[in-house]
Amino acid sequence: MRKVILAKTAGFCFGVKRAVETVYEQVNHADKHTRVYTYGPIIHNEEVIMDLKNKGVYLIDDYRPDETTFAPVSDTGETLKHHVVIRSHGVGKTVYQRLVDAAVNVIDATCPFVKKIHKIVEEESKAGKTIIIIGNPSHPEVQGIVGWCMNEPIVVDSVSAAQQIKDLSGKEIVIVSQTTFNSIKFQQIVEFYVKKYYNVCVYNTICNATGERQAEARELAASVDAMIVIGGKHSSNTQKLYEISSEVCKNTHYIQTLVDLDLTVFESALRVGITAGASTPNYIIKEVQNSMAELSFEELLKQSEENESKIKPGSVVTGKIIGVKPDEIIVDIQYKADGIITRNEYSNTPVDLTTVVNIGDPITVKVIKTNDGEGQVLLSYKRVAAEKSYAMLEEAFENETILKAKVSQVLEGGLSVTVEECKVFIPASLVSDTYEKNLDKFMDQEIEFVLTEFNPKKRRIIGNRKKLIVAKKAEQAKELFEKIAVGDVVEGVVKNVTSFGAFIDLGGADGLLHISEMSWGRIDDPKSILKVGDTVKTFIKEINGDKIALSLKFDENNPWTLAEKKYAIGTEVTGKVARMTAFGAFVELEPGVDALLHVSQISNAHVEKPEDVFKIGQEITAVVVDFKQEEKKISLSIKAMLKDEEQTKEVAEETGDAAEE
Repeated sequence: MRKVILAKTAGFCFGVKRAVETVYEQVNHADKHTRVYTYGPIIHNEEVIMDLKNKGVYLIDDYRPDETTFAPVSDTGETLKHHVVIRSHGVGKTVYQRLVDAAVNVIDATCPFVKKIHKIVEEESKAGKTIIIIGNPSHPEVQGIVGWCMNEPIVVDSVSAAQQIKDLSGKEIVIVSQTTFNSIKFQQIVEFYVKKYYNVCVYNTICNATGERQAEARELAASVDAMIVIGGKHSSNTQKLYEISSEVCKNTHYIQTLVDLDLTVFESALRVGITAGASTPNYIIKEVQNSMAELSFEELLKQSEENESKIKPGSVVTGKIIGVKPDEIIVDIQYKADGIITRNEYSNTPVDLTTVVNIGDPITVKVIKTNDGEGQVLLSYKRVAAEKSYAMLEEAFENETILKAKVSQVLEGGLSVTVEECKVFIPASLVSDTYEKNLDKFMDQEIEFVLTEFNPKKRRIIGNRKKLIVAKKAEQAKELFEKIAVGDVVEGVVKNVTSFGAFIDLGGADGLLHISEMSWGRIDDPKSILKVGDTVKTFIKEINGDKIALSLKFDENNPWTLAEKKYAIGTEVTGKVARMTAFGAFVELEPGVDALLHVSQISNAHVEKPEDVFKIGQEITAVVVDFKQEEKKISLSIKAMLKDEEQTKEVAEETGDAAEE
């Protein structure tokens, strides 16, 4: 039994189908006062052109301002309305102006891929760059592209033609292509220019559908005994399909309709391939296929309709990757147009797409739009991945599972993390058990959290890191209190320093090191000796419930241990004035040991107040006149020293007098 294989991409491309449907729509809505025109043949297919002519559609091959094509009034005196449809090939900029000047209604059905080329050449030529158009100079699409150049472009269709062009050294060159041009020839011409000149910018504007159609034709033709190419005899893209197929299958036949098909030449062919140009109506393709196979036209049409019905916004489909760029993926989804996955629709994490997927890979995607404005289907991979993740996140929410993810964004109100393409928001208040002033430090850090709110319909998934930290600290605190006791020496990290002391993280609980317990001596500002992050060794002075009091005043460093010997009564000492009161001055003999110099012991003369004689920090010498170990009190006197000096002086004088006698 003969096997007939129809190319997946055969027939109308998106742009052609759009243009043809636009004309038929105009015809169906036109009244007797409306005339519908197409600027040039709407497509290169005589069957369609004849059908439109029979329905009253006028054909304009070239419009000139001095012609009276668009008469405002008919021969019978009726006011006429003129609707002109611009075909998918597009036209030059001046043509639009002529039609506007003629006050007609212009319906632009130019293929979005062609419009993109118009925009490129207009902007680049405005910048003074040399435009090279690779394509057939006589093709209407190429002529339309030329009409958008602000300077004289160069049109070539072969390497030999390119070699005849004058030298372009020193010029900025921009290369575009006719959308239906042979992709292999395009690469050959581009290679010629890139090797010859340095400043060359290449826009590969061959339509994805065209490139795929040509590649598919080549592959199909190589695998069959005979090949049929269907399309209008003036169709450029159909001619290229015939050329490509003929290269690999000598038994290739070019027909326009079923009438041109000689079935006798296929009698010995067990495998027959069929492809068609972008301007070939579907019914012609089906007629040819139906004549070659046992499958009925109705069944084929039903298969086609079923396939198209699957491609709609919201549907999930599986396709094959046929092209990859750093910022987009092209997917064959068995539809009239290819699907496009942009970088943003692949992942929430910026990535070079060429590093994560390969041509030929299968991929499951969600349809976002069936037309992204350029004739392609907009797809999303990350939304499929996200929907799969919702089930996992819902289970994690219900079971309070601990999740781990990297922080992808630092927002004003918290952190955003991505869990398998689902975004989870962690409010600033739930990031930690203490206020985090600088959330930036969490950027790109992997953190753990649990979900405390899950509402995918409102896209509200809330994570909570604080809950884990609190639970962990509670467990650590329990372990800490079970093993510590008053008097234990512990090591911790300074967590916060205040005017009254410092809080020390002991690994499960904080202990307070009060300013009075920081030293045996006087401390005016805790920040002068401790800073956040310091590691300190203290001992536990008191435990009261969940409160821990710490101290640095170790007994072995207690200055009062040896004070009784060092500061015995009658000992002359030197110290600095630490503070003054109305009744005297306190002198620091060493850190932790202060002595009182009463105002009455400052001088033999009357002293009203200590400030009249001393300044804070002034070094003085006095004698110990009283010492009380238990009360940790020492009394000093300068007056006593002065009295001793006077007595010594008097004795010396008396001794001297006696010696003289």
